[in-house]
Amino acid sequence: MSFIWIRLSAIGLRLPICAFACFIPLAASLNWASATEQVVIASTGGAYDRALKAAWFDPFTKETGIQVVTVVATNAEMRAKASAMVKAGNVTWDLYLDGEIQAASETHRQATEDLSGFCQQFANRKDLSPNACAPGGVLLQSTATLLVYRTGKAGEPVPETWADMWDTKKFPGGRAFPSFDDPWRVMAAALLADGVAKDKLFPLDVDRALAKLDQIRPAITLWWKTGDQSVQGFRNNEYSLGQIWLTRAKAMQTEGLPIAWSSKASFLVGDRISLIKGAPHRENALKLIAFWLKSPKAQAQACEVLSCTPPSSDAIALMSDQARKTMPGADDIRNSIVVPDAEWINANAAMLLERWNNWIR
Repeated sequence: MSFIWIRLSAIGLRLPICAFACFIPLAASLNWASATEQVVIASTGGAYDRALKAAWFDPFTKETGIQVVTVVATNAEMRAKASAMVKAGNVTWDLYLDGEIQAASETHRQATEDLSGFCQQFANRKDLSPNACAPGGVLLQSTATLLVYRTGKAGEPVPETWADMWDTKKFPGGRAFPSFDDPWRVMAAALLADGVAKDKLFPLDVDRALAKLDQIRPAITLWWKTGDQSVQGFRNNEYSLGQIWLTRAKAMQTEGLPIAWSSKASFLVGDRISLIKGAPHRENALKLIAFWLKSPKAQAQACEVLSCTPPSSDAIALMSDQARKTMPGADDIRNSIVVPDAEWINANAAMLLERWNNWIR
């Protein structure tokens, strides 16, 4: 098979004047400036951040001495905050993780630095996918948003398609869908459940999608806004079938929870690491994202946990056979996984969100 390519806390110190004065020579001898070097990155928290910390942030700090401070926020909050900070000229974050579709939008370009020059150093890396480094950000990983379900007894039928998601008689139990500023995937699932062919999905027929969602709305017991919320909802038995990220599903499976998924009901998605304009620790931020691209070991370790596809083929070679089997692959994309039309989604983002907000309220 071929593959397609903290919380912030402030610590206040209260020292007597003499103690502080006596401390200055010691601070100088310990190179106080370098000891406080940092880079601030916003992510979605939970199992996702834990995997990135173990594989990427901690090894980076060990090698460079630069502390990685993570800020937890939803995807919508990250986009809004980055834009607001740039407009106000008061930027406190350096990096944030954005969806690959959004990273190609004009709104994204207004808030982030063009990485074209930075990317030139990776142009001749044969192990990296062609889109590993782009103006809108560095590819963190590719994965899927897909149908997950609570496993039952051996031999029982399991849901495989979005039509099965809508079949509440054959597959009883609560349903979960995301609800944030990116509603295309819920509408797309509804259209596929209604019989629209994979290659005829875009442009989305929004009226038809919302009509189909009307049919399942009484069964939806969780509208999640963060990956952690989708995980906690499954732990709490709030839903039996849901549309969530593969990275979160794999983390739950590794944890021992009774969860499985279907690649026949999935959309290819990915995350990019974006540099905010005016980042206060710009050079440290560039070092952190360069470390990711230069370290197949870090990529492999993270994606082993999260079932994602890393940007380096050398990283894929380091992963276990079991992990590679759960990654989105070329055969899956050709036969079942939907590759979203990013250009259409970005061009119609405002309309989609307006229609969604009017429907969901």
